[in-house]
Amino acid sequence: MYDPKKIAELKDALEKWEETDLQKTLASMPERRADFITTSSEPIDRLYTPLDVADLDYASDLGLPGGYPFTRGVHPTLHRGKLWTMRMFAGFGSAEETNRRFKYLLEQGQTGLSVAFDLATLMGYDTDQPEALGEFGKCGVAISSLKDMEILLDGIPLDKVSTSMTINSPAAIVWAMYIAAAEKQGVRADQLRGTIQNDILKEFIAQKEFIFPPHPSMRLVVDTMEYGSKSVPQWNTISISGYHIREAGSTAAQELAFTLADGMEYVRWGIARGMDVDEFAPRLSFFFNAHNDFFEEIAKYRAARRIWAREMRETFKARNPRSWLLRFHTQTAGVSLTAQQPENNVVRVAIQALAAVLGGTQSLHTNSLDEALALPSEHAVTIALRTQQIIAEESGAANTVDPLGGSFFVEAQTDRIEQMARDYFRRIEDLGGVIPAIEKGFFQSEISDAAYRYQREIDQGVRKIVGVNAYAEKKPLTIPILEMDPQGYQRQIARLAEIRKTRDNGRVGQALDRLRLACQGTENTMPYLLDAVRAYATLGEIIQMMKEVFGTYEEPTWI
Repeated sequence: MYDPKKIAELKDALEKWEETDLQKTLASMPERRADFITTSSEPIDRLYTPLDVADLDYASDLGLPGGYPFTRGVHPTLHRGKLWTMRMFAGFGSAEETNRRFKYLLEQGQTGLSVAFDLATLMGYDTDQPEALGEFGKCGVAISSLKDMEILLDGIPLDKVSTSMTINSPAAIVWAMYIAAAEKQGVRADQLRGTIQNDILKEFIAQKEFIFPPHPSMRLVVDTMEYGSKSVPQWNTISISGYHIREAGSTAAQELAFTLADGMEYVRWGIARGMDVDEFAPRLSFFFNAHNDFFEEIAKYRAARRIWAREMRETFKARNPRSWLLRFHTQTAGVSLTAQQPENNVVRVAIQALAAVLGGTQSLHTNSLDEALALPSEHAVTIALRTQQIIAEESGAANTVDPLGGSFFVEAQTDRIEQMARDYFRRIEDLGGVIPAIEKGFFQSEISDAAYRYQREIDQGVRKIVGVNAYAEKKPLTIPILEMDPQGYQRQIARLAEIRKTRDNGRVGQALDRLRLACQGTENTMPYLLDAVRAYATLGEIIQMMKEVFGTYEEPTWI
């Protein structure tokens, strides 16, 4: 893209500048530190020029927005045509409490729902099971049966609002509950829009909320992909998630590489099921973290689009351009928030959210200032939503597409992160692929090493965290903290007892028997899961039956 003669002239000019002007300045005013690094501990040079991107080919490396390889965005007009979906992650306590929070957020201008589930639900337990004791509603809403889902979605027009659900091991079951609840509203499955996270590989790598071993877990994921492509065509049946990989302590390059490696593994499994790649790939979506390093995060999103487009077109031979698109949701980095001086988190979140917008996100959740202390209060979540609205309406960031494209620094960082990701792809392939690499502990050890290095940099003062190891204060907290309904747990227990008493238990037993046979065979399990939840079989009952067929998974002792 650059004239070789001009590049040579620039190299000479840069060397002269370093020997003269730069040296004079350094002699009188040394730089603040010997080494400057990103949040991922990667070195940052003093200056970036065309020399750093001399090999860049505009057409093949950047392209135009909405055109291959989509480095500059998946839509020609991006946020000039439509703002990102403001999808605030919400859920706590009972279905009634969370339903009220959903309605409040929609009234405040939120444009999509995002459901957080409590730990018992995430692990496939009913609220009244012994394993769930003490976990009711603490990190999300409790959903034990179709009745809970009906209450959660009461009064919300599911044919008009898209819904994201952060659920993984029990994703197929919870999705079946959502579809069945929509039926009761008179909304057809083909009218539903939304996403189930359903990213089980990420659970084995980072978040650890797995139930079944890898192969039957992957079978259930592919069942949802296959069923969704035929019956729920507007639904994203996997949100391939780097967010939790980053929250576990990974670098930006690890987050990108491991997420895209997982995505490609799901594509391989879908093709192995007999599906054409263009039958399901357009409904794959991604979920990334927005951490503190503004430029590194923007470069990560741009590299992600370019890698995915190339892999889908060249490796998997997808023909439909929609299969080449990497569409993604972003959430600001919960792991970056501090309990000390929690008001500082508003600033952190604003910077992270701006990076996501400038990086071309399709939807966004902004964390609340109090999340290092408790689930978000109404006051805190409103500020978090207003942060997005100010970026959208006042900052000018949504007025042009990829405004940092062409920056020597951003393009060099984009190239660097892509190369680091591709190096990881080769290492994963050498280990035999994603699942063998999981079983050998490769991903886990890489993340652990990165997390240890980051914490050590904080402890040694190399990395400053405002309010923690820099500019610390000793003042009492003055922010309001959310308090949940103290009667919510008892209502949930009573509701479960009433369901088991009044439902047709013969119908439940027959539905579970049919589901068992499907799990033992090769049929798609989704129709049988739908029959079971329509009969008001509970989440715990369904999971227990599936455990008897699939078994459960424990990490190897090397961890």
